[in-house]
Amino acid sequence: MSKPSKKGPNNTVNIYCKGCNYHLFKYRKGGKGALLKCFKERISQNFTNTPCTCPQCQQIFARDCLIRGTPAFKIIGGKVWSK
Repeated sequence: MSKPSKKGPNNTVNIYCKGCNYHLFKYRKGGKGALLKCFKERISQNFTNTPCTCPQCQQIFARDCLIRGTPAFKIIGGKVWSK
């Protein structure tokens, strides 16, 4: 399988914690589908202190993994919402 494009999309979405509405990421997302994974190279602003954990409510919202050989966060369903 091919790696995600280095350039990436231009439009960004804001990703928030579902439990406390804390702003977690500003992410360059491509396509219209649901947010399933966040490639680390596409995160433009990261507001978390520890990876995959909300700084305000300490809820784990993702898992650190490799997708197609690229480091990414695999989002746990129902833990985040995006706008």
